[in-house]
Amino acid sequence: MRSRIAVLVSGRGSNLQALLDHLDRLDDARTSDVVVVISNRSEAAALEIARRRDIPAEHLAFPDDGTALMALLGRHRVDLVVLAGYLKRVPAEVIREYRGRVLNVHPALLPSFGGEGMYGSRVHEAVVAAGERETGVTIHLVDDEYDRGSIVAQWRIPVGAGESAQSLAGRVLELEHFIYPRTIEMVAALTLRDTRTSA
Repeated sequence: MRSRIAVLVSGRGSNLQALLDHLDRLDDARTSDVVVVISNRSEAAALEIARRRDIPAEHLAFPDDGTALMALLGRHRVDLVVLAGYLKRVPAEVIREYRGRVLNVHPALLPSFGGEGMYGSRVHEAVVAAGERETGVTIHLVDDEYDRGSIVAQWRIPVGAGESAQSLAGRVLELEHFIYPRTIEMVAALTLRDTRTSA
């Protein structure tokens, strides 16, 4: 029995690809499967990544009150929801139903450089402008506020002297591709254990 993961994504899907590659390497030792990929953008490259793997790829237009997303998650019997470059607020109904089982990755060391509107290049530009000596990746549970959920894992890297936001973005993304899949698999294993215990 494996934990069933839904990946929510808005863009190209590099973290989705990293997760799928990681699960491939684990092969029979893995404890989870990606069972559906959902995007708010019909042209998102991540949907094509899913289709090439024969993973159901769903476009769900927003705004949405959560009903349609809940129906999709229920149809695919999802245990764990993973946000991978997903730029929309997760509906409150989904947060309530999947509390403690919705993960997000943020390209900085929360609680610094987080909150509404802080994503992508904006984060790295803010880190460089603030003269920070280190940055990194935070993986956290999602709750009702942007980037405020409990931190599950953090990984730090130094900011080079005179480093550009673009250079920093590339290094942080590489770090995301390493740490996020491993953390997802760990949380998926715990989710599976909790599901079995409560069954």
